[in-house]
Formats: sequence, structure tokens, C-alpha cells
Amino acid sequence: MGASIVRRIWRLHRLQPHRVRSFKVSRDKHYIEKVHDIVGLCLSPPEHAGVLLVDEKTPIQALDRTPTTLPLRPCLPETRTHDYRRNGHTDLFAVLNTLNGTVVTEFHLRHRNREFRLFLDTLDRTVPEEFQAHVILDHLRVDKHRNVKRWLARHPRIHFHFVPTSSSFMNQAERWFKRLTDTQIRRGAFRSGGALKERIEEFVSTYNENPRPFIRTAIPHRLIGSGRRAQARLNVEASGALH
Repeated sequence: MGASIVRRIWRLHRLQPHRVRSFKVSRDKHYIEKVHDIVGLCLSPPEHAGVLLVDEKTPIQALDRTPTTLPLRPCLPETRTHDYRRNGHTDLFAVLNTLNGTVVTEFHLRHRNREFRLFLDTLDRTVPEEFQAHVILDHLRVDKHRNVKRWLARHPRIHFHFVPTSSSFMNQAERWFKRLTDTQIRRGAFRSGGALKERIEEFVSTYNENPRPFIRTAIPHRLIGSGRRAQARLNVEASGALH
């Protein structure tokens, strides 16, 4: 059978074997309650309160290509070697304000409960004293460390809301990190950790001059329905494999 016949069969039946879709099924026992909590906070925040999305990108490496990268030329793309040098790294903490889209960041060399508490102090200073702060974040060990719990007890106006397990996509701060990675880091060449930090700081400053809040379009019943359909398909595949 020739390749052209195969292509015609694929087009006739709308088959696209080169495409792959991914999905993740959450095993969180409180998935439905957490979905309603997170989406409800973002779409209808409480009065006199701010909703903040917190995430961290760890570690960001300052990579530099060994020879100089050859720039874009007529009929030739940018050319670089596959190997690189590591010139340091940094951990980046970020808090995204859902109301106006502004971002506050902080660099640390490590990712422990101590660094996280320092970042929480920064977060606390960004929220006016008369406001409550509802913080949405992923599940991490440092978030539940006893020292972090003590910090929360001393700051009763700060409230944590965890997204369901295996559902980090619900934290829209990750979308901001993706934009940072795509535009500043992935194709960058950094001769030092300081150069990496400087590039990130420039991006944050420019971004905050004209911030745009991320609009949440997925409502709870769509997210819950999608998860149920994925689980149902997995159950069908598993039963077929057993037989």
C-alpha cells in the first residue's frame, strides 16, 4: 500500500496519528469541593479581600552556549550548539494578583520553608492591612511545614486554598511562568546568575507597566465533567486490557 493511499484513508476518516493529547486524572478525594472553591474565589472574590495566585519556578538555570550563537541571517535560521555551560541558578517565587494582573517576584537560592516564609512576608506587605488575602497555591511540602503553619497563625488575614492534586493547571500563575519561559529563558544565553536575574527583572518591570489579568473561562461543571470523562475512558481501557 502506497503512502498516498494511507494519507487519503486518514483524511477520509479524519485521523491524525501525528497528534497526541495529554490528560491527568486527579485522585483528590475532595476534588469537587476544591474546584468550586478555587473557581468561585477567582470569579466572585469576597468583598474587602484580594485573591492571589502563588507559585514557584525551581530551579531556573543560567545556561550559556559554549561557542557564540550565530544570529539569524538571510535564508539561515539562528544557529547554536547543543551543549552548554551552567553558570548558576535561581529559584523564583511569584504572586499574581487576579484583580489587576500585576506580579510580585522574589529570588532565592534554595527552596525551603525558610525561603517560603520570607516570600510570605513580602506577600503580606503587598496587601493593604484592611484587606483579607486568599492565597491559591499548589500542594508542596514547604506549604504545610510546621513553621509555615505558625506563620499563618500569626497572620490570620492570610488564608491558604490548595488546588486539587494533579491539577496545577488551575493555578493561573503557571501561565505567567510559561510566558516568562517562552519569551525570556528558553532561548536565552546567560553568562552568570546575575544576568539571568536581570533579564527576569526587566521582564517583570515591563509586564507590570501594562498588566492583563488572566481570564478564567472554565467553570466548575466543565472541569468536573472533563475529569469524569477521562476517568471513564481509563476504566473502559483498563477493563478491555483485563479481558
